[in-house]
Amino acid sequence: MIGRLHIRQLTEEREESLSPHAVQSKNSRGRQRPEEPCPVRTAFQRDRDRIIHCKAFRRLKHKTQVFITPLSDHYVTRLTHTLEVAQIARTIARALNLNEDLTEAIALGHDLGHTPFGHVGEEVLNELYHRGFRHNEQSLRVVDLLENDGLGLNLTWEVRDGILEHSKARISIQGEGGGEAGTLEGEVVKISDSIAYINHDIDDAIRAGMLAEGDLPLSAITRLGNTRSLRINTMVVDIIERCHPSMGTEKEKPSITMSPDVLEATDSLRDFLFERVYNIRSAQEESEKAREIIRALYRYFKEHDDKMPQEYRFYSDELERRVVDYIAGMTDQYAIRMAEELSPTDDPPPPPVEEKKKPKNQPRPIPLPLFGEEEKQP
Repeated sequence: MIGRLHIRQLTEEREESLSPHAVQSKNSRGRQRPEEPCPVRTAFQRDRDRIIHCKAFRRLKHKTQVFITPLSDHYVTRLTHTLEVAQIARTIARALNLNEDLTEAIALGHDLGHTPFGHVGEEVLNELYHRGFRHNEQSLRVVDLLENDGLGLNLTWEVRDGILEHSKARISIQGEGGGEAGTLEGEVVKISDSIAYINHDIDDAIRAGMLAEGDLPLSAITRLGNTRSLRINTMVVDIIERCHPSMGTEKEKPSITMSPDVLEATDSLRDFLFERVYNIRSAQEESEKAREIIRALYRYFKEHDDKMPQEYRFYSDELERRVVDYIAGMTDQYAIRMAEELSPTDDPPPPPVEEKKKPKNQPRPIPLPLFGEEEKQP
């Protein structure tokens, strides 16, 4: 009965009105293992659902974004970061007439391979494992192999490519050094990832008392706005205005970019965060304790392979690769608990981060126009 309704086919027909540079689901390069199409969902909608329902996605709620084991409920986790990236990316994709379902699937899956304790955990595994460790590569390994009892999620090429290529260079959010996604939808997710973390990490740093509103670079705030909402709006609208004219033509593949002044202001905020938050957090006591936990777990499971879940034996013939897969999949809480059980010690776990009370007099938002000077609000 459901097949006679042609629901998926009707959705695919609507996709024919997308930008010439969008990926239509019926034109996907396909999956590693061929499957019968779903009668209701397109290939990219199916990928999105598989990601949402996988175990690695659920574990993101207990994985650090920046601040380790915070006491407050309001700090960003890897899961809430992922949801913010998906929201920003979908807004941009919709405005540029790209495939919103593909964009959402990439965004929801881009951080599935992140370690416990955020980038601190990633750095330690990269030091310990002789082949190195990058969370974007691990995210692809999760969807290709580790989920579904070793069968993976069997996602489309376009979603897998976007997950692998979402990482960016250190110099600029659009600088050289990171890979280029094979689709514009993947490029939208990459820049949305930066927009999300730059803005919510500022909020968390202020919440933790590491920054005050007045510490932010004046030139960047003047251009972007002095609240998270205004800054995100400025960045998103700028990308849409910059890229929209080239989306309706069939010329060479356009770039997903910001205008020079907005990019400069955004990079200024990013550099400020590295100087005043990320590099300092990396040297603080709870970060060092997190490093010791990862190192202790790595040493232990290298010597006690039989203590890992049995299924990890089927994921690789190399012991250290199995250890990396196991540790990378842990949540912060599980890693702390496991380390305590394996090596009883009087040392306390990483101290929780307290939330600093905000001053009563909050800065007033600087209103920025959503439309250009020559446009009128409808």
